[in-house]
Amino acid sequence: MNIGDVLFQLVFLIFIFGIFSGVFFLVRYLVTKQPSKSENIEQKLDRIINLLEKDKEN
Repeated sequence: MNIGDVLFQLVFLIFIFGIFSGVFFLVRYLVTKQPSKSENIEQKLDRIINLLEKDKEN
């Protein structure tokens, strides 16, 4: 085996590993980003409930 062949294989192995890790971290980022949206909706619902309770008291 030539040194060039070994270097070529190592470069492409690192390249493939980089692509898979990039996709993994992108999916992980998109999945962990979702709870912030649900927290935002939850805060809005809490505010609506509080306003309805105040309206009910008056």
